[in-house]
Amino acid sequence: MSPANPAQGATRAEPAIVRRQVNLFDLQRQKARLGAEIEVRIDRVLDHGQFILGPEVTALEEDLAAFAGVKHAIAVSSGRDALIMALMAFDVGPGDAVFVPAFTFSATGGSVASVGAAPVFVDVDARTFNMDPASLEAAIERVKRAGKLVPKVVMPVDLYGLPADYAALTKVAHAHGLKMLADAAQSFGGEAGNRRVGAHAPLSATSFYPTKPLGCYGDGGAVLADDDDLAEAVRQIRSHGRAGDGDEALRLGMTGRLDTIQAAVLQVKLAAFEDELAARRRLAAMYDERLKDHVAPPLIPQGCASAYALYTVRVPDRDAVRGRLQEEGVGTGLFYRIPLHHHPAFKPWVDGAEHLPVSEALADDVISLPIHADLTDEELDYVVERFLAAIA
Repeated sequence: MSPANPAQGATRAEPAIVRRQVNLFDLQRQKARLGAEIEVRIDRVLDHGQFILGPEVTALEEDLAAFAGVKHAIAVSSGRDALIMALMAFDVGPGDAVFVPAFTFSATGGSVASVGAAPVFVDVDARTFNMDPASLEAAIERVKRAGKLVPKVVMPVDLYGLPADYAALTKVAHAHGLKMLADAAQSFGGEAGNRRVGAHAPLSATSFYPTKPLGCYGDGGAVLADDDDLAEAVRQIRSHGRAGDGDEALRLGMTGRLDTIQAAVLQVKLAAFEDELAARRRLAAMYDERLKDHVAPPLIPQGCASAYALYTVRVPDRDAVRGRLQEEGVGTGLFYRIPLHHHPAFKPWVDGAEHLPVSEALADDVISLPIHADLTDEELDYVVERFLAAIA
């Protein structure tokens, strides 16, 4: 008698899902693409030995300014230092109020405190995650009524890579005689109204931290400006308050220069940046299409383009969703879990009058999914599949 067919009468098993590891960021793939040219550029710096403000820094600044469509780019030591130097160039100090969104990284509020000024926390829009003009207006009026601080600067953050609503925010700021400083740490490469990030405020500060859309191999940043006097003030501040090679300190300054090796790295990455931005936007569009029936995709207002430093959505039971994704090898980020007015470090500047419900709600339910120029379509499909299963 012939042996029975083992498949006969049996239920066909579903193919097993192959577990992948998809990290939130993956800098090694970018290094594989660009590493050889980066090594050549670094070797040139090692050969000429001008490790501080070498020729690569000057060349990078020219390229950054041209990319952003502004007259000046001043390369500095970090994104936070860029904010501090910009505030110093605006002569912000003790007794001044600087209005910042509550839903952002601590460096935004910390830079204000570092110059002796008071951060005043403003709520954000529930869809764009950026500073809400109506909340800004209310915060300015509250500070004026209290009479303890002088409203001085509005400092929006381009969260996740999307430029803030500078048209509306500038209107509010100008109505009250305030200056505008853009915290563009996540948004270099973004656009609004046919102008790139860097051209929407008198001073813009960006970061070149390695995981930013344009990142170096350490800390780095830049201040972007059109005004000659403001740009010169920042240049002096980054080098102890001196002008050029002079010994005389013309103003109080700091050690805030971008080193030449990091400039060499950024030169190579900037040359590839347009293609990387296009890749991020293509991937974001794929996420949008696959997720739109399940969660609200990031809102990109008409006339704007995000740099997609992060692809962030809102989900109920966020921490459980993140745990399920982690079990499936999908890296995620929680930016940010605690709004600034709840940080212990900022308690001295919180008066209890803040009403910031959107920032508090976002902190409980935002989650960022992998997005970078070297993410493959297959990996994105896997992330979407696992994400939809996790939220089901």
